[in-house]
Parts: sequence; structure tokens; C-alpha cells
Amino acid sequence: MSNTTTTDDATHSPYGYVPTKWVGFMFVGVFAISTFAHAAQAIHFRTWWLFPTAVMCGLLEVIGWVARLWSGFQPTLLEPYIIQTTATIIAPTPLLATNFIILGRLIGHLGAKYSRLGPRAYSIVFTSCDIVALVVQAVGGVKASKAVSDHEDPEPGGHIMLIGIIIQMIAIIVYVSLAAEFIFRVLRDRPLGRSRSSGAQFSKPTEIEGPIKLMIYGLMFMSGCIFLRSIYRTIELINGFTGIIITTQIYFILFDATLIAFALYALHYFHPGRLLQSVQAKHMPLAGSDFDLPLEYRYDKWNNSHSTFKHSNFDHSSYAP
Repeated sequence: MSNTTTTDDATHSPYGYVPTKWVGFMFVGVFAISTFAHAAQAIHFRTWWLFPTAVMCGLLEVIGWVARLWSGFQPTLLEPYIIQTTATIIAPTPLLATNFIILGRLIGHLGAKYSRLGPRAYSIVFTSCDIVALVVQAVGGVKASKAVSDHEDPEPGGHIMLIGIIIQMIAIIVYVSLAAEFIFRVLRDRPLGRSRSSGAQFSKPTEIEGPIKLMIYGLMFMSGCIFLRSIYRTIELINGFTGIIITTQIYFILFDATLIAFALYALHYFHPGRLLQSVQAKHMPLAGSDFDLPLEYRYDKWNNSHSTFKHSNFDHSSYAP
């Protein structure tokens, strides 16, 4: 009787299968722990920009997997399916923005004259692309989810989501290409030969230090995870909402949840607050004014000056009346 019920549930489930409960519990825990840890690290290292990026990614994954767990108990219910479809499709997008921002910081540390884009331009251009991809995917997810709830064809919404994923993939490819060229020029000491903005000064190029090397390795690993996940999602959406890819649970577990979990946990170890704090003051890019710096550099500059003032040996007696 139970086997018949399970088969009926899988037949009528919008997933094409019944989400496994223990897998749902496991990934809710995995993403919840990472989200809490990223929030704690962001507070500890004062890397506030990680809240709308890495922490947001973890939070969206938790929401998506709570919904999938709900579906494990009520597989024919549409509400949790709609929630998980939208949450899991857009969750990695904020995490990708983390990579864009970190590379901008590395450019500031190692010398902006080796890069085709300055630190500030890097953050603006690629984060803007990321926001566009996020909006497009969200619109497509909502449209597809509404179609499912209305018992209509979700493919038009899926096509919109596909456009968002492709935008994300193109951004990753351009990002990796520019990053590879930048690292090559640093290692070979081959600057582009012109500054990025009039009147700006840049840090003297230095040999790549251990913490920065680790940060580069971390970016390579995280970018690879997100890119592989984007390839999977592209194939999934091309295959359609009733295709073999989207209706096979193990594919989603391996090529979506696991890859994003790897990327999130890698960021704990390759954390910019830990790896770059020892070099950020030494290699802080110089500019005509604070407004020429990326926003995250303004935070770092304020934190460094605030910490120096707070802990300085200030002789108040010399100013006594």
C-alpha cells in the first residue's frame, strides 16, 4: 500500500519525484550552519559587504531547502515547490558577486596597472551584471511558478530563467578571462602601460604573498563550482520542466546543492577578512579622494584609521588645563 502511495505521489508531484526527507534535513543543516558562520565572520572581520552576498546566498538556500523538505512530507503541494524553484535558482547569484568584489580587492593590492579595469570599475561592472542576472532569474522563476500553480505551461518562465543563467555564465567567463590576464601580467610584471583614471596613483607591484595566493586559489575553486552549477542549470532548463534532468533528484543534489555548499564552505577557509587583512593596509590603492575607491575599501580605510586612533597611546595630560 505504501509503495502504491509513493508511486502516486511521485506521479502527481510537480518535481516528478518525492524529495528525500533525510537529504532535505541534511542540506537545511549544511546551509544554515554556513549562513550563521558567514554572518559571524562578517561581523568579526567587519566585512559588511558579505551580508548581501554570501550570507544572502546561504539564507536563500536555507529557504529553498526548507521548502524541499516540506515537499518531502507533502509532495503534491504546489506552494513549497514554487518557493524552492525561485529560491534555489537565484541563491548562487549573490555568492558570485562575492567573487567579483574580492577580485577587485586583489587588483587594488597587487597593482591596478596590471588590470584592464580598476578595482572600483570591476565591482560596479560585474556586480551590475550579477544584479541583472538575479532580476531576470527571479522574474522567470515567479512566472514559471505562477504557471505551475495555474496548471499552465511553465516553459516561458523557464526560458526567462535560462536567459538569466546565460547572462551569469557570460559574466563568469569574462570575469575569469580578465582575472587570468591580470594574474599573468602580475607574475610576468607586464603592466598595461597606462593608468585607469587621471590623477590616480596605484600601489607598487609586489611579489604575490602567501595569503593572496590562497585567496586566488579560493576564487578559482569557488568560481569553478558556480560555473559548473550554471552549466547544469542551463542544460536542465533547455531540457524543460518535464525533462529527464529536472525530474532526476540526484542531478540536482550533485550539481546544484553540493556545488554551492562547496563554494560557501570554501569561502569560510579562503575568507577575505582573514587572508587580506594583513596586506590591506600595505597595499591599499591610493586615489585622489575616498570616492575614487570601491565602497568596501572605504570601509577598510575607516576601520583601519578607527582602530589606530582607538589603540594609540594618546597623552591626554599634555592637554590638561
